[in-house]
Amino acid sequence: MANQPKKQRAGGAVETDSQVFLKTQDAGANTVETDATISRNDKFDPAEEYRMNGERRGLALVFNHERFFWRIAMPERRGTNADRDNLYRTLKDKGFDVSTFNNLKAEEVLQKIRDASEADHTDADCFVCVFLSHGEKDHIYAYDSKIEIQELTDMFRGDKCPSLVGKPKIFIIQACRGEKHDEPVLVADTVDSRIDTENEIQVDAAAFYTLPAGADFLMCYSVAEGFYSHRETVRGSWYIQDLCEVLRDYGSSLELLELLTLVNRKVSHRKVDVCNDLNAIGKKQVPCFASMLTKKLYLRPKSK
Repeated sequence: MANQPKKQRAGGAVETDSQVFLKTQDAGANTVETDATISRNDKFDPAEEYRMNGERRGLALVFNHERFFWRIAMPERRGTNADRDNLYRTLKDKGFDVSTFNNLKAEEVLQKIRDASEADHTDADCFVCVFLSHGEKDHIYAYDSKIEIQELTDMFRGDKCPSLVGKPKIFIIQACRGEKHDEPVLVADTVDSRIDTENEIQVDAAAFYTLPAGADFLMCYSVAEGFYSHRETVRGSWYIQDLCEVLRDYGSSLELLELLTLVNRKVSHRKVDVCNDLNAIGKKQVPCFASMLTKKLYLRPKSK
């Protein structure tokens, strides 16, 4: 019998693609979280914002890694303490409860993350976690070994951290994501960074692009996949310097994704001036972010 054409319902049909977008080792772990069912008749407000009127802004964890166990053969990250201090001041100013940790072992990092995921965030607006380290193929390095990034983000999925369901979960990763420098291209509005002979520029080892499952995550990376991330030995990394500056200047007025786009622009205007690696001179960097946020996010000051 010949195949009969399928009847199409009025208003069109819904089809699904057969290709899996995000593969996980455990296929069942890649689930979709929703806060509510939206019907076609519901009003959809494109200007809707996350509620940021909780009693607390939220917890911010900063994992700072300057030195590593000798067997890992990772170089010391000079300048990272400047990033840690800059982030502490900036996030504190935005109302976060900030905790910083230095050179923790992998199991210690995992325990801190586990404790945070099991904490009660009912009265908090959001959660922030920052890693300042080297990285490699979906992993970030602790003092003694590497940790899979998705193992960290998975602890904050709705089934494991119910008090953060529907709230922004922001991960900021300062690390390299490849083995290439971004080649400079001459444009009319290029701005070069000032030369400081005592402030050498170094690079962090490679990390890789990872997307967590679930809504309301925001992944912020210091550099696009496949490229080096630059760090000044005195003032800290380009990305954290510019991120903190933009947060201080515009964090109360710009929507967060607009703010991150401005950070991208500021970092892209920099170039390497002083470096032991002569091949790095003149090279550039462009950060990136992957947003699973479902509403606009503002970090306006809390009313006292």
